[in-house]
Amino acid sequence: MIQTQMIGDRIRTYSDAGMKIRQDQTGIIYYDAVDVPSMGYTYTETDIPIPKEDINESSNYAENILNIIMGGDIE
Repeated sequence: MIQTQMIGDRIRTYSDAGMKIRQDQTGIIYYDAVDVPSMGYTYTETDIPIPKEDINESSNYAENILNIIMGGDIE
């Protein structure tokens, strides 16, 4: 199922089932997405699994990008 998480002034969208997501407006497929909420992007969960070895990296990647945007350091 598609999940969203507010982090600062950005919204992270991802699948809690470990599937890739597709941006409805462009058709581009992502592991997860980080957007400005005012853009109004919507996503659909695909039936394409994220490789197990990439699941933690995907989650950490989004968190690291948001940390950079917010002015923090990457651990």
